[in-house]
Parts: sequence; C-alpha cells; structure tokens
Amino acid sequence: MKPAFALLIALATPAFAAPVNYTIDANHTFPLFETDHLGFSTQRGRFNKTSGKIVLDVAARTGSVDVSIDAASIDMGFAKWNDNMRGEGFFNTAEFPTISFKAERLSFDGDKPVSAEGSLTLLGVTKPVTLTLTRFHCAPHPLNKRETCGADIIARLKRSEFGMTKYIPSVSDEVRLIIPVEAYKE
Repeated sequence: MKPAFALLIALATPAFAAPVNYTIDANHTFPLFETDHLGFSTQRGRFNKTSGKIVLDVAARTGSVDVSIDAASIDMGFAKWNDNMRGEGFFNTAEFPTISFKAERLSFDGDKPVSAEGSLTLLGVTKPVTLTLTRFHCAPHPLNKRETCGADIIARLKRSEFGMTKYIPSVSDEVRLIIPVEAYKE
C-alpha cells in the first residue's frame, strides 16, 4: 500500500472516543421540586447550590453522574418558609446537609443519554431512582466557547420513602423533580 493512501485511510477512520469529563455549572443548575399543597396549589422550591461531575462516553454508550446538593440552599421564596423547610420535619439540614445522586448506568437513544439509573440519598436514606433526561444537547457555549452539555431532568418520588412524612397527606407524598442542568467539558 502506498504511504499516501495509508495516511488517507487513517485520517478517514473515526477515532475511538474516550470518556469525557464534565463539571456541573453551578450558575445554571438549580434542582426544583414541586408538590401539591392542601389541594389548593402546586408549591415549588429550589436549591441554589449544586456541584458535581458527569462522565460521558457517547461511542461506548456509557457514563456516570455524581451530584451533590447543599440542602441548606433551599429557596422557597421567603426566609420563614426556608427556615421551616430546613427544620427537622422536612430536610433537617443540621443533621443532613447534603442531598446526593450517583449513577453508574446511563441509557442512550442513539448518541443521546435519555436516563440515569442511580441512587438518591436524602435524610441519610439511599434509594434507587431513575432520572429521565430530555432536551439533551452538547455544543460549544456561545459566550465562553467551551464545550457544554445541557438537559432537563425529570423524576417523581415519594418523600415518605426517605423518612420525610410531615403533613402527609395534606401536603402530597409525591414530589416531582425538575432539574435544569448544564455542565462544561473539563
């Protein structure tokens, strides 16, 4: 084989992809939750401090997620309610300052992850949880030019399974999670 032809084949052959590490962008990742309040309305809260790492290997269709949420960063819209939610009846942030999610199994549809199966730890209780990923997209960020991936994450869980039972059934046991997440390539 002629050297020029061999070089052309080498350049045309796709390289084997390797896992890519991403750091969660704390400025654009705010876990939200919502629950029925006394049958009158849907109440929402969010956490303002989130950190973590995501590893994606699109070619191998594998990845992992490791996320930490500062439970005391809860934001319900006003200080008195925030203090109540930090208390023993709800998030008990003095004893359990961190909420975490870890996943070693991602499911893909083509080259896009569509779910993450892992474990959520809340109030010292760890349970399996599957997060559904929608709107997954990776591209150079238009402002800082770094490769960035983002998605909206959705899940439902029962707070009683983690020991948070205050005011059930008046305040719904079922909680819906909605998490906008962005992460940049390391």
